[in-house]
Amino acid sequence: MLPKTRYNSYSVAIIDSDTTRAFLGPILEFLDDDTVSEILINAPDVIYIERKGRLYRAESVFETQDALMAAARNVAQFVGRRIDEKHPILDARLPDGSRIHIVVPPAAKDGVYIAIRKFGSEPLLVKDMIQGGAISVEMARFLHMAVQLKKNLIVSGSTSSGKTTLLNAISSFIPDEQRVVVIEDASELQLQQEHVLRMETVNNDKLHIEIRDLVKSSLRLRPDRIVIGEVRGPEALDLLQAMNTGHSGSMATLHANNPKQALARLETLIMMNRLEMPLIAIRSQIANAIQIIVQASRLRDGSRKITHISEVTGLDEDGNYLVNDIFVLEILGIEGEDEKLVTEFRATGHKPSFLEEAKRAGIKVPDTMFVQKRKAS
Repeated sequence: MLPKTRYNSYSVAIIDSDTTRAFLGPILEFLDDDTVSEILINAPDVIYIERKGRLYRAESVFETQDALMAAARNVAQFVGRRIDEKHPILDARLPDGSRIHIVVPPAAKDGVYIAIRKFGSEPLLVKDMIQGGAISVEMARFLHMAVQLKKNLIVSGSTSSGKTTLLNAISSFIPDEQRVVVIEDASELQLQQEHVLRMETVNNDKLHIEIRDLVKSSLRLRPDRIVIGEVRGPEALDLLQAMNTGHSGSMATLHANNPKQALARLETLIMMNRLEMPLIAIRSQIANAIQIIVQASRLRDGSRKITHISEVTGLDEDGNYLVNDIFVLEILGIEGEDEKLVTEFRATGHKPSFLEEAKRAGIKVPDTMFVQKRKAS
């Protein structure tokens, strides 16, 4: 059982990072706990935390609704923003780098809602994901090959599927001597290369700089690669144009439930530009720009795994995307009282179209990497 902690009422004051942490006293232990990945506050006395993909209700509480509102206002002050009836929604970062989203009345019907997503002080490496069962050795080798060959890559997944963590891990395959521009709404990626330029959107009462503004700016900064934390609007067109005009090897994340849905999602985002462009032309541009889609999923037992690594090879005669799954995750069954899923990563037998290109580049590709395994009976 999680310990129960009560705190008295708070008053808003001139703040620094220590004061901000004090205002968040009821959840401080969870902010400092590396095993907790998310903290969800639905009401002063309704707090949930996530550990290893599962939600647990905590016994810690804020004393009153006013105490919770004071904490929200303190966070807003810390980042130079406002949170009130005229500004009821806030996205921000805490001093430790965690991302916090706050909604207050009138947008929040029952009071103050707060969601905090934590990020580890050390980025999760590919070897850590292999050890944790999120990806196989063969899949990691394939992604390393694709990144080395500068194939454009999309990490697709639903909310809380681990897209950002996965993108960060895959980005470690980018050669250290290359110049990388990283564009995000809120800085989360932790690229380890030496030559990295980080850019972040700005959205306050005085200034609005969107992702597409940063994408256009990045093209004038001579990047070898562009990495976008998440594509969610008309900037999709700018990214695809960059991918098609000399900035190969770029990466981004996207909300979608499977690889083909990711391509359809890109179509929708491009159409937000209200271009007079036929659908077949949009699809052609997408098919030319995107080579690899990595699908991240949060499974029903709370685990996060890669379920597909797919290659986009163009369009068929009817204008539909040609997508070949190179690796897939198969669910074999359920075991144990906690109903943990038994899974296995499998090669499908499809070989990537750039296999010969990899060999010419001196990349060693094991003959068995893409051999389809016999399914378990």
